[in-house]
Amino acid sequence: MSRLFILEVGTEELPAVALMAATKQMAALATKALDDARIGHGVIKSISTPRRMTLLIEDLADESAALYTRAKGPAVDIAFDKDGNPTKAALGFARGKGIEVRSLQRGTEGGREYVYAIVQERSKPTMSLLPGIMSKLIGDISWPRSQRWGSGRATFARPVRWLLCLWGSKVVPVSFAGLEAGNTTRGHRLLANREFVIEDASQYFDVLAATWVIPDGDDRAARIRRQIRDFEQSTGLLCSTPQKTFDEVVNLVEYPTVMLAKFDEDFLEVPSEIITDAMLSHQRYFPLYSADGKLSNSFLLVSNGPRSRAATIIDGNERVVRARLYDAKFFYREDCKRPLESYVDDLEQVVFQEKLGSMAAKTDRIQKLAALLGVDCDCSDADLDDAIRAARLCKADLVTNAVVEFTSQQGVMGGYYAKNSGETDGVALAIKEHYNPRFAGDALPSTFPGKMVALCDKLDTICGIFAIGQGPTGSSDPFALRRSAIGIINILLGGLDVSLGRAIEYAVDAYKDVVDFDRDAVIATVRDFFATRMAVICKDKGFSQGVIGAVQAADVIEPAELVARCAALSHAREMKPELFADLATAYTRAANLTDKSLGTQVDPALMSAGDVQLMDAVYACEDAVEDALASHDFAAAIEALAGLRQPIDSFFTDVLIMDKDMAVRENRLRLLNRFVAIFGNVADIGKLDA
Repeated sequence: MSRLFILEVGTEELPAVALMAATKQMAALATKALDDARIGHGVIKSISTPRRMTLLIEDLADESAALYTRAKGPAVDIAFDKDGNPTKAALGFARGKGIEVRSLQRGTEGGREYVYAIVQERSKPTMSLLPGIMSKLIGDISWPRSQRWGSGRATFARPVRWLLCLWGSKVVPVSFAGLEAGNTTRGHRLLANREFVIEDASQYFDVLAATWVIPDGDDRAARIRRQIRDFEQSTGLLCSTPQKTFDEVVNLVEYPTVMLAKFDEDFLEVPSEIITDAMLSHQRYFPLYSADGKLSNSFLLVSNGPRSRAATIIDGNERVVRARLYDAKFFYREDCKRPLESYVDDLEQVVFQEKLGSMAAKTDRIQKLAALLGVDCDCSDADLDDAIRAARLCKADLVTNAVVEFTSQQGVMGGYYAKNSGETDGVALAIKEHYNPRFAGDALPSTFPGKMVALCDKLDTICGIFAIGQGPTGSSDPFALRRSAIGIINILLGGLDVSLGRAIEYAVDAYKDVVDFDRDAVIATVRDFFATRMAVICKDKGFSQGVIGAVQAADVIEPAELVARCAALSHAREMKPELFADLATAYTRAANLTDKSLGTQVDPALMSAGDVQLMDAVYACEDAVEDALASHDFAAAIEALAGLRQPIDSFFTDVLIMDKDMAVRENRLRLLNRFVAIFGNVADIGKLDA
């Protein structure tokens, strides 16, 4: 017999973001627990509302599957003495398997006789196992923060107020936090906040629907989407529903009803980013835009109740947003009374990092770094001037009223205030975009000044944190340095003509009068940090670990060059796999024989014909590689290296490297040193098999 199983954990209002992850956990935990108990089952699904988490299991078997195992023990001559009595080895093995020693069986394997334990676990009624499994499952759900309540010791994200557990029409006596499951649930907190009996698990959704509860988040999401589309069609406006906010809203309501509200048009003089931030981040409202992309004074809210109370709900929410926008309007007007430049000195009062000084000092370093790097860039004087000016002003908005209140708008508000202060469009846009990319997939800054300021800002942070020895650990990255490094790499891959190696040195040197540190060690650590990020990016681009390792072994730090070399080596290897496999073998053999203490200067007078053939090939390859690298023709450099395969193969075949004559031997080792050194400038071919 198989029937629907339902476990409902009723709680006080659960935090929406944490609830999404916990709901997924619930199904995963149930699957593992039932599989471990050998209980057959069909589809397992977990759903939730702000007040309940529900587990649904289809086709739950009536009993667990029996388990038959045959465990191998010690050899018979070890398990029993010469008189046939069991030894400690046999007794211990039997005890460990939970059987009597007389139940041990014998069998031959590999020509030797061993004892075996036949262990059979009988099937058990599922009903007898479910209470323990489900009680443990509830306690095993992980939350960012848990709490205790009452006098018990159980923990959960919020206090648990009721338990419902039904298998078909039978109540499963699950216990948790002093509660024992029954067959009653509770309706909507505001519209039907009382107990309702569920006679059979199959009635669960129907009973809750009658009590103003939609228990499945997917159903609530679909309901919200349908209502939003209806309002878009009726108003001609387009609704913005960022996924993160939308998912949160879905988990804030049990019976969602979308309603249209408005705010005074006068507030539209405030930058739209502040308005949308106030609505999305603070109130979870969805802004509406006209067809040409302009923000309107209408917005959509999702109520946790029926449309019959719309007038009261809309009025209350309009009052809330009005107060919020009054604050935004006031802050914006006050901030605009001063030019952006005037806020720079106030950054002295803002700490960047305790050991690294103020944001004013950071701003100064960003500005100087932009000027240093800009000298080598192929950019216009106007772009460079805008970059340096934007670097000076990029953090000034941190001390403005609007950004103090709406922190996510840092940079964005700086761009508005720059325009208001008469700065160029280039400066304003660079300030607005210099935090980009903020996350994976985020847009890069769109202009040279923006890219330059973004790079200098992120790199200053990375180098400063490493200089004080507080770089990321395996589980901690409080300054988001990994994200910053990936942002810098993507900016450079996006076309910013800046040397990362030189930029790291400049950025590290900027801290020489700030803190004490080992300059060379910090530079090396930062380079390794970027190399690790670059390896991940190259892997995501489809390059093999062997190709990436081979190129990085040549100490290539510039992202665009690393990608280009990986592409050239990958292509050449794909076109001539056997050639590169043989070349990798020969290179590895040569590298194992090298003796760096001997140097690379060879004496032609000590050479045989076989030596001369390799020497000529090496000299020719050196020139070809040098020319190819100078013109950034990495494919040509790889092709030149490939040309060494035949000469090195012949050398190993025709020449006795470890000659009895020490002078000849060392001369040949110097030649191998020189052969290996060519690859060091391009790629360590020996790593291709990795």
